Formats: sequence, structure tokens, C-alpha cells
Amino acid sequence: MLSRIDLMHFYEKYSPGIMASSEQDTSKSGSSSGSNGPLAKLIIQQCLSARLQVKPPSDDEEAEYVEVERGIVVYVCFLKGASKATVEKMVKTVLTIRLSEKDTKLASVSDLPGNVLIVPQATLGGKAKGKMMQYHSNIAKDQGLELYTLFCHMCQTGLSSKGPSQEAGTTVKNGTYGNRQVLSIVTNGPFTHIFEF
Repeated sequence: MLSRIDLMHFYEKYSPGIMASSEQDTSKSGSSSGSNGPLAKLIIQQCLSARLQVKPPSDDEEAEYVEVERGIVVYVCFLKGASKATVEKMVKTVLTIRLSEKDTKLASVSDLPGNVLIVPQATLGGKAKGKMMQYHSNIAKDQGLELYTLFCHMCQTGLSSKGPSQEAGTTVKNGTYGNRQVLSIVTNGPFTHIFEF
């Protein structure tokens, strides 16, 4: 776990590069919806380990979980107008953006190599109105499920095709779309970034 002093040193050392990478990525694969707002949102957080409950316990069965070791946790939300093209841009960002610590440099999850835990997070599409949150911008549930399934599949395929990840046997795990879930995460930072497409 990084101390406050370690974090200050880390940000002083890497912030310029991170900002440049984020700006470059946004210019290539940012929001294509113009003034209408983003089509999708991602939060990427590096982790040492993470565990997500995908099925709650019942009288007859114990709860089911998916787990990953070192890598990233990706929270994903699709908004109205999102398409396959949006998913392709999102996957490229997840697999290539350099947000993970490797020795004294930053590396992508593919080069780390690390694991990916994908968490569906529809609440990222919320907007405050008075004291309440509204989610009118969110995509319809059936369309969201289709895009989420594609996103998970493309992340798995993309990660497994990378040399370092393939050799290390890294994996992609994901939560269940549309269900309430329980997440436990051990972070080294935390080192968290928000992306809009």
C-alpha cells in the first residue's frame, strides 16, 4: 500500500505522462456524440486483488464469486446511442492505456501483465436533480446487456491475444449485468481514472 508521501512522489513523476496519454486517447477515441454527451462511461482502477459476488446465497446454495489477482477493475456503463463502435473504442482503452505500476514505469494491463474484473455499473449514467438521481440517459436494459456481453468478450479475446498476458495466463472475469452485486477490492493507490466515449 502506498503512503501519502509515496503517492505525492508518484503523481509528480507520472502525472504529465498520464495527462498526455489521456488527452491523446480522448482525441482518438473520445465521445462521438458531440454536444449530446457521452455514449458510455468507464472507471478503471488498478488493484492488487478483487472479488465480486455474482450470485447471492440462498437457502440451498452458497453465494458465487469471481476473483482476480493483480490487474484492474473496470466499471462500465452504456448510455443511449452506444453501439459496437463505442465498445471497440472502450476495449482499446482498457487494454492499452498505461495506468498500472510496473517497476518504476506505468504499463497497460496487457503489458503488466494483469487480470481484468469487469463490473456493470449503470449508476454511472445518473444525473442529480434536486435531491434525487435520475437515469434517463441510460441505454435500454436489453441493448445494454448485448453491448456488455460484447465488451466482456472483446476484452477476453484481446487480452488473451497479447504475448505477455498469454504467457502469464491472465484472465478476464465479469459481473452479471442488471443485478445488484457485492465487491471487495484491495487497491494500491487507489489509482482511479474516469473515461467518457
